[in-house]
Amino acid sequence: MPAVRKATLADVEPLSEAIARAFDDDPIWNFLFPARRRHERARAFVAYGLKHHYLAHDEAWTTADGTQGAALWMPPNKWRQGNLETIRSLPTMLRVIGARLPAASRAMVTIEGAHPPGEHYYLSILGTDPAHQGHGVASACLEPVLNRCDEQGIGAYLESSKEKNIAFYNRHGFEVTRELALPNGPPLWLTWREPRG
Repeated sequence: MPAVRKATLADVEPLSEAIARAFDDDPIWNFLFPARRRHERARAFVAYGLKHHYLAHDEAWTTADGTQGAALWMPPNKWRQGNLETIRSLPTMLRVIGARLPAASRAMVTIEGAHPPGEHYYLSILGTDPAHQGHGVASACLEPVLNRCDEQGIGAYLESSKEKNIAFYNRHGFEVTRELALPNGPPLWLTWREPRG
């Protein structure tokens, strides 16, 4: 398995590109981001999230070279964006989502409404650059936080946007709890992982 480390500010650009490539065919991202300049918009979205959320909470894990992929987590009780954060993110969201903002907002309200209560780590994004898929990058990036979940006796949660990825998540202990239909959008599979040990 590849060596991993915590991401830093220097990794924002290469990781944003790697994750945007990983999600080029993602049904949810294709629903949220307008077709025109979709890849560029997705890259800007990831860069904003890295700078203002994941790095701030010290839960972005990447490969040693910082270019192959990442697991972007939110620690317990930190997943919900506050009102001030929402206001601060609005210019970026308008730029990257544009006219799709009302649909994206409805989708986010639906997703947040289905989020489980209680303490847990939230895997917001897991992406591997297609050139590196199938080489253990995603598994390696998941491992540090999943190990911490097991040590602390805390669950983990994620939403999968592709049914075909569920088998991968099952291998890491996640089980589907529900299929969620987004308003006028594609489905999501909500998954939960109980701590092991």
